[in-house]
Order: sequence, then C-alpha cells, then structure tokens
Amino acid sequence: MTQDSIPTQTAKVADYLFTRLSQLGIQSVFGVPGDYNLRLLDFVEPAGLHWVGNCNELNAAYAADGYARINGLGALITTFGVGELSAINGIAGAYAEKAPVIHIVGTPSRALQESRTLVHHTFADGEYRRFAAMHAQVTIAQANLTDPRTAAEQIDWVLEQVLVHSRPVYIEVPDDMVDVMIPATNLEARKIQLPPTPSPKHEELVITTVLERIYSAKRPLIFVDGESRALGILPQIDELVKTTGWPTWTSAFGKGLVNEKLDNVYGFYGADYGSKQSKAYFGSADLLFVLGPHYSNTNTLGFTTIPDQAASISFSGTTIQIGKDSYRDFSIQHFLTQLLRSLDQDRIPRAEGLPPKSKMDLSHINKSDLITQDYFYRFVNHIFSEGDIVATETGTASYGGRAFTLPPNTRMFGAVTWLSIGYMLPASLGAALAQQETNKNKPSNGAGRRKGRLFLFIGDGSLQMTVQEISTIIREKLDVTIFIINNAGYTIERAIHGRQQAYNDITSWRHLQALSFFGGGEEDAAKNNFTARTFGELEEVLQSERIQNGSGLRIVEVYMGREDCQGLLKTLLVSQIAQEAEN
Repeated sequence: MTQDSIPTQTAKVADYLFTRLSQLGIQSVFGVPGDYNLRLLDFVEPAGLHWVGNCNELNAAYAADGYARINGLGALITTFGVGELSAINGIAGAYAEKAPVIHIVGTPSRALQESRTLVHHTFADGEYRRFAAMHAQVTIAQANLTDPRTAAEQIDWVLEQVLVHSRPVYIEVPDDMVDVMIPATNLEARKIQLPPTPSPKHEELVITTVLERIYSAKRPLIFVDGESRALGILPQIDELVKTTGWPTWTSAFGKGLVNEKLDNVYGFYGADYGSKQSKAYFGSADLLFVLGPHYSNTNTLGFTTIPDQAASISFSGTTIQIGKDSYRDFSIQHFLTQLLRSLDQDRIPRAEGLPPKSKMDLSHINKSDLITQDYFYRFVNHIFSEGDIVATETGTASYGGRAFTLPPNTRMFGAVTWLSIGYMLPASLGAALAQQETNKNKPSNGAGRRKGRLFLFIGDGSLQMTVQEISTIIREKLDVTIFIINNAGYTIERAIHGRQQAYNDITSWRHLQALSFFGGGEEDAAKNNFTARTFGELEEVLQSERIQNGSGLRIVEVYMGREDCQGLLKTLLVSQIAQEAEN
C-alpha cells in the first residue's frame, strides 16, 4: 500500500466494532467485566450502546439469546478463559436453536500470547488457542482481531455470517488492539446485510410444481415450526395462512409465530396428546406446507408430530423439499413472496372435513379447588394482551404453556432442544429489554396499561439456577410478571426417572422475599408479591390491579403437587409408577 492509498477515514477497533453493532439494530449489550475486557468496555456507552452488567457470564449469554429472539440480533462481552467458558453453555443453546448472538471476548495482549507467557485465566502452559477452538464448535464464524490491516474486514465478514446463518459468532479482541486505528471507510460505504440469493435456474419449475400441488389438494394444512423465525418468513406465513384459509398448526417451537385468533389457526399440534380429530386430519392430509422444520425429539413429542414426507412441501434453510425431491439454493423468503404473487385465488382449494377447534370449559372449577397443571394455564390465559411476550421454562411450564391461546402479535418462546434449565429467567430479561426498546415510541395498550409486558412461567427448581438476574430485571425497570410454580423440586426429572429419589429434591426457598433481597424497595416489594394455592386465590391475584396494569417486576408463587404434570411427562410418570409396582 502506497502512502496515497492509505484511507483517510479511520477508527479505533472498539469504536468500529460497536458502531457496527449499533448499525445492525443492537441497542443493549450484556456481559460481565473482567481484566482482559475492561478497556474494551470503556467504549460501549460512548458508542451509544446500553451496557447491561449481568450477575455471571452464563446468564449474560442466556440474556443475549432472549434479546436476539425478539430484536433479531444480540451481543455479549466476556473476558478470556474463565468468562467465555462460563458463557459457552448459553452460546451452545443459541447455536442449537438458531439465535443470532455475537460473542465478543477480551483476550490478553498479542505480546503475551506470542511469548506464551504463563498468565492467569490460562492453563499455565503457554497455550492460548484452546478456548477459541472450543467456541469453534458452537459458533458459525470466528475472528481474532490481531492485524489492523484486516480487522475491519474480519468484523464485517463475521457479522454478515451471523445474519446469514442466524447462529452465534465469536470475535476475539486482544487487550492491546482495543484502541488501534484501522480503516473505517466501510462504516459508511458498506452496509452489512443479508447478501442477495440469485434465483436458481429451476425456480420457475419449482413454483409451477408447488402451485400444481396446491390446486389439486383436497385436505391441505399448514404446519409452522420454529426455524421460520430464523428464515425471516413470518410476514409471508401470515399472508399464506390468511390467503388460503387452510387449517394451521404449530410445533412447540413455532408457537407464537402465527396469529392464533384466526379462525383457521388451531395452535399447537399435539398428536396423541391433542384432539383425536386434529390428529386424524393431520394424518390424512394430502398436502402439508411445512415451514422452518426443527425435528428434535423434544420439539416433536418423541418424533410423533413429524409430517408425512411424501405429502409435504418443506421449506428449510435454502432448500425446498417436495416429497423426496430436494431443490437447493433458494431464498425461502423470496420464493414464498413469488409464490404468493403467483397464486390464483379462485383455484385455491378449501379444506374439507376440518376438525372442530377445541375449547376448554373451566366452569366446573370451584374456588376451593387446589391449583393443578391441567387447568392452570387456561385459567391464566385471559391476562395476556396484544404485544405481550409469554415465556415458559423447561419442565412442566413448557408443556403446560402449549395450551395457551395467544392474542395477535404476542410472542411466545421457550427452550425446545437444548433444554438447559434456568435459561428462561435471564432470557426473559433479554427479551423484555428488547421489547422495551421496540415499544419506546408506541402508544399504551389500553387505558393505563403500558404496552408490552412479559410473563414468565418457571418452576422452583429452574429458578434456583439463575435467580440472580431478578436483580438485573429490577435495575432495568422491566415490566415482568414471574409465575413461580412451586412443586417442591424437579418435577420433570421425577417424571423421567427417580420419582422418589432425593437428587430430585431442592431446598425450599422463601420466594416472596426475592424482590426485596435482590434490590427492590421494601414498599414496592410488599405490593408486588402474590401467592395462590387454590383457584379462588389465583383468581383474586389475576384480578389485582398490580397484575392487570402494574409496572415493574411482580412475583406470583403458585403451589402445585410435586408429581402433577401432563402430556408426555404424565405418560412417563405413569409408566415409572407401573414399573415400581411390578418390582
């Protein structure tokens, strides 16, 4: 490079990186300070980003994941070695469930690494690359910013990959690189975005084939799974559901991605654990539009909800599969847009033999009845409003929450495959913060009600894993209501194995002291704590002005039986009891 070709526009590495995050729509960054990232953290708030200090790095990764699922991207900053390894479980979960998280790690200076100096947070053997090698297994792209000539391009490439794959990426910033000047012309000249996908030569053939299948169908349906979010096709799905009028179901992962108030939307498909009529229709369908499939055992109820391949047209990644034939290299977003434009509405068949939509009658419940899993989730359903977020933790809550019927534009999410218990509390912090940022300039959701609240349903066992983030929720002034399901331990584990084993027990906590212990004011804490053992008590709680229209953090402790569960968990528990009787 000659002197004349040196760019006149430059920026420090940290400024460049954080400007890029801001350009991509990230407003808050999660993490924990550590000696190798402290100088890097000095640049966060001057760049216009909000720093959210978490109680530990694992929680920060969970929070960034939850933020990403609502905002579209999330980011966290940890220190080298101890910090990043604390976070790696959360990064792995984001990888498994396609949450686009940017993990930035402050590392020792280049001089220390090159000289193999035996410093802290290492194995004292001079080897500095092991932690990066570990992260290579759970991130889609990695960059180590050691050369000012290439740092800008490395940052841009990695950030492009997080958009392309909707999976975590990993960026190392050595301590002495933080304020090194690098070329910055790209900040204005090049926007980071999804690169265009050229239409493959067989696109017209595939559209024609799909249209023929649509027009000839007699018992069609739409099945929406959770990777639809990562594909960015939710607007197209909404139009498809409304245009066709076809019966529509979702997986657990897909719940909350479709408007469940539409007449043709049936909600979660439960196979043997749902209505017999729905299962019969699903099994006899001659065309299944499958969007964003994610066929893990836990998302498919032990592989029982996977659609028949021969009758399916499936959209995943960059591939369209029609029966057994696969067609690659598509932008699914573009293809669905073109397909919808090509549809002849007069030829779209109306589905025949539709199953009835199930309704649960709660009129038989007495106020004195103890709260049970079977009816709890339907009972609380009416407190949700348009724009809310509903989060369900792994365990009985994740199964029970599938019974919710959600208002329009209400997001619901929970872990479906990684299932690291405790994930949902910090993830709710991240999701609620993203929601708050999105709704800053939106009007209220009714008289006196702030638009967009988050409702978290979590068991007492899961809560103990990550409870510290209650303090961060309080500090960030987020509108969160936590329903703590107190069933005396790990009910999901009891159902699987060890029904009466001590290892599934936990220490009993005084949950209603959490608000004051974790930093809430005494007066505020007293007003925002609730408890219920019967449906009558629960009804009083739900009618409370604090629950209906209050702001800030509210905690509702709900007591249920230690072996009370439903769905697949109940099947496992009954089987275990039968085996015990035989022995």
